[in-house]
Amino acid sequence: MAAFCAVLSLGSGRCARRMLRWPRASARVSIRTAAHFTFQADPEPTEYGPTQKMNLFQSVHSALDNTLAKDPSAVIFGEDVAFGGVFRCTVGLRDKYGKDRVFNTPLCEQGIVGFGIGVAVAGATSIAEIQFADYIFPAFDQIVNEAAKYRYRSGDLFDCGSLTIRAPWGCVGHGALYHSQSPEAFFAHCPGVKVVIPRSPIQAKGLLLSCIEDQNPCIFFEPKILYRAAVEQVPVEPYHIPLSQAEILQEGSDVTLLSWGTQVHVVREVADMAQEKLGLSCEVIDLRTILPWDIETVCKSVTKTGRLLISHEAPVTGGFASEISSTVQEECFLNLEAPIARVCGYDTPFPHMFEPFYIPDKWKCFDALKKMMNY
Repeated sequence: MAAFCAVLSLGSGRCARRMLRWPRASARVSIRTAAHFTFQADPEPTEYGPTQKMNLFQSVHSALDNTLAKDPSAVIFGEDVAFGGVFRCTVGLRDKYGKDRVFNTPLCEQGIVGFGIGVAVAGATSIAEIQFADYIFPAFDQIVNEAAKYRYRSGDLFDCGSLTIRAPWGCVGHGALYHSQSPEAFFAHCPGVKVVIPRSPIQAKGLLLSCIEDQNPCIFFEPKILYRAAVEQVPVEPYHIPLSQAEILQEGSDVTLLSWGTQVHVVREVADMAQEKLGLSCEVIDLRTILPWDIETVCKSVTKTGRLLISHEAPVTGGFASEISSTVQEECFLNLEAPIARVCGYDTPFPHMFEPFYIPDKWKCFDALKKMMNY
């Protein structure tokens, strides 16, 4: 028997201590050890040369290493990046390339991005790290009112297009309200920046290198739950994956499933479940670039299938699924066989102990899919 001490508040304001006893078995707290998704690796690419087994943080490290080796003007900076960062994405780079090219900053996101803009305007390749996407908000003004508008307000005399902002993003299983957020929709409302989210190590390296070399400031969100959980054979040499091009991972004819980042692996499982349990053929699309997004690929798919389910971790109200839904409704109205479904996070702060209930897991997506098919 295990004894628990409960403090009960009495009406008189006094506290009474009572010993309450429960069987030890009922006092055990169950620990959730399984992730809400199963990572599905892509086939080993053959067109980019030799490959090496890497997880996602190692593929990001490889992209940064390639950039520093190729571009003598490239600099990496942020909180704790000199020793490798909290997720080890920059480990060893200061020793390899010097403290003038990989260095720490004060704990000031507004200052990190403001400095990054200045470095980019001066002509260097500027790679800023925000330690968690949840803490990008102090830099919101610098991103939205400075970086995004620099070229426009100067009539193209000046720009900070060589600025890339990296940030770990999304839920991780235990991050709670300050280490689990998905803020991509805030920046999707801002012309002048590009917003990119990869689903895997192969995608992460190719898309990050494309962001770094793009002539517009880019925000690159990295799904932190995949840093170690996702492992693929990644090309060692530099390669590029085009921005603003969605990828069709699985062709289908009955319904289109659209997502990005970690949630791609959730909807891939949903597609398998739909095939096995309902005999449905699902088309699965990874959007990859949030802004500017690939309207043509998505609308072409929905025109074919007649149904669309969009899923993301961020809250449903004002989430980027709303923009996609609105655009598809305008472009594909006569082809739709059912209302567009959005399976997203709730309109609450991201919870800690209730994360399993908050996440738009495969069962929520599968239930929404069945409702669409029965419409």
